[in-house]
Amino acid sequence: MELSADEQLLQEAQSNLTQLQQELNTLEIQQLLSNTYDQNGAFLTITASSNSVDAQDWGSILLRMYHRWSIKQNYLVHVGEGFDADLTSIKYITLEIIGRYAYGYLKSEQGTHAKIMRLSHLKGDGKRHTCFANVVVSPILDESVEFEIPDKDLKITLPRCQRNVNRLETWVQLFHLPTGITVFCNLERNQLQNKEKALAILKSRLVAIALTQGVQLSQIQPQQIKSLSYKLIREYVLHPHKNVKDLRTKVQTTAVAEVLDGEIDLFIKAYLQQ
Repeated sequence: MELSADEQLLQEAQSNLTQLQQELNTLEIQQLLSNTYDQNGAFLTITASSNSVDAQDWGSILLRMYHRWSIKQNYLVHVGEGFDADLTSIKYITLEIIGRYAYGYLKSEQGTHAKIMRLSHLKGDGKRHTCFANVVVSPILDESVEFEIPDKDLKITLPRCQRNVNRLETWVQLFHLPTGITVFCNLERNQLQNKEKALAILKSRLVAIALTQGVQLSQIQPQQIKSLSYKLIREYVLHPHKNVKDLRTKVQTTAVAEVLDGEIDLFIKAYLQQ
């Protein structure tokens, strides 16, 4: 059945109104992004709290959430060699998200995210099962930010043996001795590129920490890093009463499926306004 001309005009007007509202919401959020590096792209690293299957599955769910959010923002997302959209059991992974304001938006996501499932229906004991994953966000630095990390401050780990002769492992892991920060990188196709990218991520992390602490790079307080980066910021209750609650802003929603599909702007906006 064909729509009448009036019905077509109404649908078009509603579509335009929805798009205009989305653009206004975006502009409103961007007005709050005036700090250093807010307009830069972002590195976002997800680390599961343990080697358990449940914890690593939770890491995979968060990966998909941020990947889908980034795509909806029309950002370019680089997840790494061998990434599959259905990848599960993630212990540690970094996304490189390229686009204006990516860091400004996503800095609100830094901290620990908890998945909660009440198991009384299974065990009858009223206990809840909780999984944790930590999210670290830092800005992609441009060439104007120049500083070198002394070799003596770095411990570099490379693959010792190749378990798959058909696909060489090219990952690089850096450990920053003064701060205890570890960066694992497999974003690139060869080891040299991964080492350079790992250094870029490490520098990015150091700059973000210095900004958070309000100090120069040489004055970073290592003992404060964990307390700031691993603070519990959000709970995702998946069973039986579905709910997502941000513990900083108190914003919450029962639209759990939508949030895990990348609809996290309500949390980002509330954090920036606060």
